[in-house]
Amino acid sequence: MYAYNLRVTLSCVVVGASGYAGGELLSLLAGHPDFTASIACAGEKAGQLVTEVHPRLVGVPAYEGSRFEPTDPSLMSDADVIFIALPHGQSASLVTAIPDSIKVVDLGADFRLSDSRAWTQYYGGEHAGSWTYGLPELPGARDRIARSDRVANPGCYATDVALALWPVHAAGVIDATDISVVAASGTTGAGRKATEALLASTVMGSMSAYKVGGVHQHTPEMEQTIAAVGTGQVRIGFTPYLAPMPRGIIATCTARTGASLDELDAIYQRAYANEYFVTVLPAGQSPQTSSVAGTNAAHIQVTLDEHTGRLVVVSVIDNLGKGAAGQAVQNANLMCGFPETTGLELTGGAA
Repeated sequence: MYAYNLRVTLSCVVVGASGYAGGELLSLLAGHPDFTASIACAGEKAGQLVTEVHPRLVGVPAYEGSRFEPTDPSLMSDADVIFIALPHGQSASLVTAIPDSIKVVDLGADFRLSDSRAWTQYYGGEHAGSWTYGLPELPGARDRIARSDRVANPGCYATDVALALWPVHAAGVIDATDISVVAASGTTGAGRKATEALLASTVMGSMSAYKVGGVHQHTPEMEQTIAAVGTGQVRIGFTPYLAPMPRGIIATCTARTGASLDELDAIYQRAYANEYFVTVLPAGQSPQTSSVAGTNAAHIQVTLDEHTGRLVVVSVIDNLGKGAAGQAVQNANLMCGFPETTGLELTGGAA
């Protein structure tokens, strides 16, 4: 007796497919049972072979002989889902030409912030508005994402920091006006455009801080995201570093607290007890960026500095996984009614 596969896949377009996040999306979609990357759009690289720009896709049948298409909205009209992985400020104009019937996940910053003044201060230009914020692990977020046709994928730093801090702010056990975050990101977080600061001879064997003094564009996004799950103001002092590694983010987040370590641990255990992608590590086991590389996972370790009375949370994600493409697929799964782990089972979960 013959067995027939009647599963119908949804057609996906990846805009900005020649970038690092775009390439990660193409890789994830190639292994997804319900999504197919039908068109990969690029700007300057339109016409080039997909496998020439992303050698890791050589041998993947879906992309053999495929070339990047220009970023033309008329090519996207038959899509079920569109992933936009463009630099900030470039998604809003494209979205106006996309039919409302098509589901869109924007990996850029254009629709993350609800405060137009914050957008102007940190990004400049006209604020395009805000979409449903796509961090599924936040309280109530899954239902909002599942009901939405437009979702703003969170920033990579903002994802890591929000996962680290929302449980204790929601529980009301920290002074949220005195949060300090020091985080380091791999070089892919800066995008694929070649600059002197990203040359291997500049980066390798060295670490450097950048956008110091509260000017990093993810600062208002972190504050907005954490504030939404609790009461009172949230103020974050954020110092980012460029680390000599291609991918990954590690963040150390601290805040004053009167809670004991047992109380803090219980809060995180409750918050993430049923989460597939987030693991709270046992005492003494430090998160490592290598443990989550190539995955949609987040690892968190919670401790208490009794000398200063400060909560200390160390969290790691892959900036291209949970910080970008992996989370975008997770959101699209929810939007389309699939289990959110679909296509991510082999590249996520607890280690």
